[in-house]
Amino acid sequence: MPTTIKTLFDRCTHTVLLATVLSMPAAAEPIDFTSPGLDGEQIALSDYLGQWVVVNYWATWCAPCRKEIPDLSAMHDARDDITVLGLAYEDTEVSVFKTFLQDYPASYPIAIADVYDPPAALGAPRALPTTFIVDPHGELVKTIIGPVTRVQLEQAIADLQ
Repeated sequence: MPTTIKTLFDRCTHTVLLATVLSMPAAAEPIDFTSPGLDGEQIALSDYLGQWVVVNYWATWCAPCRKEIPDLSAMHDARDDITVLGLAYEDTEVSVFKTFLQDYPASYPIAIADVYDPPAALGAPRALPTTFIVDPHGELVKTIIGPVTRVQLEQAIADLQ
């Protein structure tokens, strides 16, 4: 049976469509985790659904982390559509974090990440600071390793919208 041009066209079209579907990235799944805040109350990432969340792993001994705190606080305070959530990643007592935050005040909520069992949704940071951008649907859309500024974060969020 002879192959017609239409048959060849149909086969090519189906192949292109199948290749396109197979090469499309899978839809991101919402992530969530719960960690204790400095006051002992649990903080869940899902508490912030509907807004952008900037999750920032930091430690008291990390100089770039300390430098980020004022910028992250300013963004958190100025933007109703963005929440910053600090994840203290250090094996120390809550009192050490509270004393540290007297000298480096953060206006955003701080949760404590267990260094031996970090939130599975994020894993252990490869370096500090590490910042994750989570979209209003709860999907992790960007990871930034190393220091970051408010301007860089706002630009990244604008690019993702």
